[in-house]
Amino acid sequence: MRWTRGLHLGSVAGIDITADASLLIIFLLIVFSLATGVFPAWHPGWSTELCWLTAVGSAVLFFISVLTHELSHALVGRFCGVQIRRITLFMFGGIAHMEGEPPSWRAELGMAVVGPITSLVLGILFLGLAGLFTGSLHFDPGNPRKVLSEVGPVASLLLWLGPVNIVLGLFNLVPGFPLDGGRVLRALMWGLTGDLQLATRWASIAGQAFAWLLMSTGVLLILGLRLPLLGAGLLNGVWLAFIGWYLNNAALLSYQQLLIRDILEHVPVRKLMRTRFLQVDPQMRISTLVNEYVMASGQRAFPVEAEGRLVGMVSLRDLQKAERTAWDTSTVGTIMTPAAKLAVVSPEEDALQALEMISRLDLNQLPVVRDSEFLGLLVREDILKWLSLHPARSVTQFKFQEPPQR
Repeated sequence: MRWTRGLHLGSVAGIDITADASLLIIFLLIVFSLATGVFPAWHPGWSTELCWLTAVGSAVLFFISVLTHELSHALVGRFCGVQIRRITLFMFGGIAHMEGEPPSWRAELGMAVVGPITSLVLGILFLGLAGLFTGSLHFDPGNPRKVLSEVGPVASLLLWLGPVNIVLGLFNLVPGFPLDGGRVLRALMWGLTGDLQLATRWASIAGQAFAWLLMSTGVLLILGLRLPLLGAGLLNGVWLAFIGWYLNNAALLSYQQLLIRDILEHVPVRKLMRTRFLQVDPQMRISTLVNEYVMASGQRAFPVEAEGRLVGMVSLRDLQKAERTAWDTSTVGTIMTPAAKLAVVSPEEDALQALEMISRLDLNQLPVVRDSEFLGLLVREDILKWLSLHPARSVTQFKFQEPPQR
């Protein structure tokens, strides 16, 4: 396993599976809640060790269920022609990273609806398996928990997983973008209007409305209101409000991404690339690079050329490869990224594809190359300038976030 943009867990059907650091938080919360609350209440006679062991198993199977949900999206998406190379698990579940929008509203509908169906099927399957493990138990209406105390760890685990997956499936069917139900809504509106941007806007508004409902309900719970299923109290209220805040931001971001696509699609890289910039020699001392180039210009990365050809790139981040005391004796060639390892873009390529590459690889710039000839630099800042100068409807209301410089 390795950390890239998260912990790399492996791959399934050629799709990389990564875990965001936030996944550990919700994993520990689920384990703690089950081990100290749910299972001791169901089974007063269980040992502490058995409660914790069953809780860990339940949490692991829950996230395997979430992964199965996302894999269903990815596999159906691939069948419909959508490229999906990575799935990320995080504290709110998971996300299948699509490269571009679905080619049609039918593809969007198929991708969106399969996830909740998968969760519902898993929920029913887990409950069915629990029935096989429990056999015929006597249910006492006056003491409903008594029947739970009679089942073993595997059945208890399945009895918890079943309803949780069903709730997950039903929650995702809420018609608020970017939840699966919101994507179903967008697909249907896209089919009716033929306008993807309009459909996304209305689905995003629905998502924001649902998010604000969650945040408002969370505030009411904090103030002491008790609601069926949601309960009351500070912790429940804060958690619900936090989920609402996240969904609101996700809905705004999803619409922003579509607007960016509309602006950058069919804009060639050559129109945005820089052709005037400073270049350095691989034999240059690092101290010279810092004092005469980095500090004297606003440039963050410098092409390294030798005998008229590009041999690498050196950026601010590369300076960390050498000790400060070695800057006067070490050369740029010892810390640069060699040309063979550079991600490059052609001048005829769409700026949208280049931006997606910059974001995916967490870069700040890309060398522009044609037939091994170095032509210029495409810098993220220049793409953002183009976006601000060519707004698509309400794109200017959004703020763009700079990545770590590289």
